[in-house]
Amino acid sequence: MDKPLIASLSIQITPGTGVVQLVPAGDFRANDGRPFECAAWCLTDENAQKIVSALAACAKPMVIDWEHQSLYAAQSAQPAPAPAAGWFKTLEWRPGQGLYATDVKWTARAAASIDAEEYRYISPIFAYDKSGNVTKLLNAALTNNPALDDLDEVQLAAASRLAGDKTPPQSPPIPADKSQELPMSALMAALRLVTRLPEAATEAEAVVSLTKLAETVGATKENPVDLTEHLAGQQTQIAALTNATPDPAKFVPIQVMHDMQAKIAALTSGQQQSEVDGLVTAALASNNLLPSQEAWARELGKANIELLKQHLANSTPMAALGKMQTNSKPPAGGGAADPNALSAEAIAACTQLGLSQEDFAKSKVGGQ
Repeated sequence: MDKPLIASLSIQITPGTGVVQLVPAGDFRANDGRPFECAAWCLTDENAQKIVSALAACAKPMVIDWEHQSLYAAQSAQPAPAPAAGWFKTLEWRPGQGLYATDVKWTARAAASIDAEEYRYISPIFAYDKSGNVTKLLNAALTNNPALDDLDEVQLAAASRLAGDKTPPQSPPIPADKSQELPMSALMAALRLVTRLPEAATEAEAVVSLTKLAETVGATKENPVDLTEHLAGQQTQIAALTNATPDPAKFVPIQVMHDMQAKIAALTSGQQQSEVDGLVTAALASNNLLPSQEAWARELGKANIELLKQHLANSTPMAALGKMQTNSKPPAGGGAADPNALSAEAIAACTQLGLSQEDFAKSKVGGQ
């Protein structure tokens, strides 16, 4: 069972009457911003009637003391004076207005203090649950604090005993700006979990971060977005896409694609090599290429077949390589071959250099 929470309230007294409002009807909050652990205190018709019946069933009237002195007396090891300021036995619930004590009898001293405006407020103490619903009226006192009389530890302990709880409830720390700082600090702490704002972030920075988040999910004033539902929907879509079978008419397995690429590359390479072989063989046959150039031509074709084609197109056939100097006949006179006769390679070189065979032969003889 949850422990009851304790709160005190200050309401102005109307002098010269035995009717005093103790608790407002419906939702209400204190001037200092309380309660902090729930949205508001609330006195409903049902709970009010229970409180009225509970006091009616009690044999003794409820005391109105001075500054809650009876709570101090309840916690004191030695009996302490706790003089009454007044008494009441009858409560009345007025829907839409609140809970009233209608038969208050003030002591002479209290009546004189009220008439002299030495005391202007009555402060009831009540118990409430974690949702803020007022469940029990515990005490009332004359006070001069209009902003909800904060109870100290001794008073809280006594009020807890009256509420049937031997352990005083732990009150949350109350900041200087009671109406704003504590609720906002709790809100900022929650926002930091989803926005990664630093500890020192201001409210303005939080607003900027949340505005960006709203833009990201497409939330507007006219079309607000439940972020939890939005994320759940995205997770569902991702799961569906992950588990879906790809359309075979549009997609192929990655391994099939790699195998296809390898086969195409092999076919292309083989086709190019065949073309290079044909070009080199033809160039050798037409004397557009020297035998000593064959290896070079093949490497060039392998690297850049278009460049090889360009080279062969611009080269001039070397006619001298196609026949022997003696037209395959032995030298005249049947003697030995002329040692100064030019080889086929030398004749080809003369052709490319623009030299006559005689000049080349003379230079060769002169160099020996």
